[in-house]
Amino acid sequence: MTPHATIAVEELDDRVVVTLRRPEARNAINAAMIRELHEVCAGLEENPRLLLLTGAGGVFAAGADIAELRARGRDQALQGINSRLFDRIARLPMPTVAAVDGYALGGGAELAYACDIRLASPAATFGNPEPGLGILAAAGATWRLRDLVGASVAKQVLLAGRRLTAEDAWRLGLVAEVVPADDLLKRAHALLDRMTRSSALALRLTKLVTDAPGGHPVTDDLAQAILFESQEKHTRMDAFLSGERS
Repeated sequence: MTPHATIAVEELDDRVVVTLRRPEARNAINAAMIRELHEVCAGLEENPRLLLLTGAGGVFAAGADIAELRARGRDQALQGINSRLFDRIARLPMPTVAAVDGYALGGGAELAYACDIRLASPAATFGNPEPGLGILAAAGATWRLRDLVGASVAKQVLLAGRRLTAEDAWRLGLVAEVVPADDLLKRAHALLDRMTRSSALALRLTKLVTDAPGGHPVTDDLAQAILFESQEKHTRMDAFLSGERS
């Protein structure tokens, strides 16, 4: 496995666990981390598995690297350096889970928004303070957060600087569960374990159809047609009908 400077990667048969590790910068997302996360995405596109993202040291990611942002200009903005990565994570073939402890701010929040499901510790805090730095949250927050929590709350976060506590995030549906910090990864793995009991192909197609813009009955029908012809569908349904599975 290629050594990484900003993340720790644990590769298992059915999942990959990525821990953001920049303790000197509260896991702020810099260019090196972006490159390393692209490498992870490339591996998951080639060999689809579940992804668990978390942060070390009681912090998920306290934003993007401000020194690097200060040096970026128009050309870098048009490259979509952060947004291209987060879009790639959102489009990964298998489900993704973010286990958020502590701050998930700015780019860190946008990274969490790009995942399919989020779990949080009681200390988790989500926010997008970019306008205070003279920029906007341009890596997905302006539309992903709206889709996740609604336009009114999204504008409170994006325009008025509201930070969402773990309780807020749970009440608004941004996170699936609030879990004590010591149990956060255990519960995240339990969630992934539950997913692995489902058909991997069914999970892939369900995610693909759910994320398809606009939705369309034909898309549902085509995906279902593929699954109806799979051997796994027959094996699983035979087991159900014979009483082997509840």
